Amino acid sequence: MQTGNILLDKSFQFALDIIKFTSILEDKKKFVIANQLMRCGTSIGANVHEAQNPESRADFIHKLKIAAKEADETEYWLLLCKFAESYPFQEEILENLQDIKRIINKIINTAKSNA
Repeated sequence: MQTGNILLDKSFQFALDIIKFTSILEDKKKFVIANQLMRCGTSIGANVHEAQNPESRADFIHKLKIAAKEADETEYWLLLCKFAESYPFQEEILENLQDIKRIINKIINTAKSNA
């Protein structure tokens, strides 16, 4: 999906990558972390998407703050995979998440300063 909105596009692609990665986790019988990653990793994009039609600037900021919290949780589960023995890990997913987090935080800070 290409919308021309870098955050929408990156968060959507990230959700697709999380879906693929959680399938790998499930194949290795790592169901608990797969479930957690599926929920928070796809929630980032859902909240970014929802923020595109805010009721107010405060609502816009609130939705992006939720996306930021979901990104932090996603990072936690990915780091567990990185450092736990016998868990698969893909560095590129974590790098993409870091990009998304930087963009979200920049947008939140800009929206707050323009309020």
